[in-house]
Amino acid sequence: MGYLYHDLPSDTMAAVEMALRSDTVPICGKRVVPAMKRDAQVNRQLIQIMMSATGAQRAERGEVIQSLWSGYGEIVRYALTGARASSAVLKHVLFPSTVNHPRGWHNDLSHRRKVKSYEVEMHWYQAWAGRCDDQCRVPHCYTTETIGDEHLMVLEDLDAAGFPRRSTTLDLQGVQACLRWLASFHASFIGEQPAGLWATGTYWHLATRPDELAVMEDDALRDAAPVIDSMLSSARFQTLVHGDAKLANFCFSADGQSVAAVDFQYVGGGCGMKDIAYFLGSCLSDRDHQQYEAALLDDYFSHLKSALLRHGKAVDFDALATEWRALFPVAQADFYRFLVGWMPTHWKINDYNKRVAQIVVAAL
Repeated sequence: MGYLYHDLPSDTMAAVEMALRSDTVPICGKRVVPAMKRDAQVNRQLIQIMMSATGAQRAERGEVIQSLWSGYGEIVRYALTGARASSAVLKHVLFPSTVNHPRGWHNDLSHRRKVKSYEVEMHWYQAWAGRCDDQCRVPHCYTTETIGDEHLMVLEDLDAAGFPRRSTTLDLQGVQACLRWLASFHASFIGEQPAGLWATGTYWHLATRPDELAVMEDDALRDAAPVIDSMLSSARFQTLVHGDAKLANFCFSADGQSVAAVDFQYVGGGCGMKDIAYFLGSCLSDRDHQQYEAALLDDYFSHLKSALLRHGKAVDFDALATEWRALFPVAQADFYRFLVGWMPTHWKINDYNKRVAQIVVAAL
């Protein structure tokens, strides 16, 4: 049972009051910063960073939007007074001393991958995000800071900027809106070297997933995995891939016509089909894939062609489209390889992508 403050014994109340007034208290002969004092100090520091970055006269911590994967921090909304925007978002990365991975996959390689992913995301916002236009909208970054082992990213609140909707399912119009975003994103960075980002984007590429590969029960797919990976990495046409372009990372306008994207931990170099295969797999059922996939790919390539022209990219589009269309099922097989090693019962595994992977392996 909890206690109200005034119900505490007098000696305990005195200790609490001393902790609130003092920077340190004696514990076992040592003077340490009490947890409540430390939390208050951290909160004041974060508020000061938020005010300085946004030009606000006042900032107040609000709701926790999301806890980061495996307990690596949180994303919090702050209300602002006296700034151009009424709110902003803090992505606060704090590496835990112990990790409880939802799938039980945590090890040193996994931890190092996550640490690097947040360093990549910070660099993305510092050096790359400003090149995205309204056709591949991303949040404006006010500032990034590293304090000890903690990473801070102060970002535009996309809810307040006109993208308040989140979706767990999409109609075809919503799928097409996301494909337009991806087409513009890929066109913006076609042929770019991913300086400061992942050399190979996505969180599932083969070099970072040896444990999942080792436990895979499909011998043929495991043996084919290096060839599949090489086909994608050696493609003539390379761009930046978002690297985690699932439905949950897209924010929609109220009418659903426009989208913005978040979560750039795994942005890096790659064939654009890796994003497309992954995205469609996150929002289409087995039946939807068979019914709509061809038309949706046509939509994507139509938008990609327009975006390349808009950005003045001197690219042989016919050669690019021919190569990437041929690599689309390869990209599907590549992600399927990760899934069956990581979590064989995952809901994204279905008869359709299993059949695609079998066809790709048989054709090698």
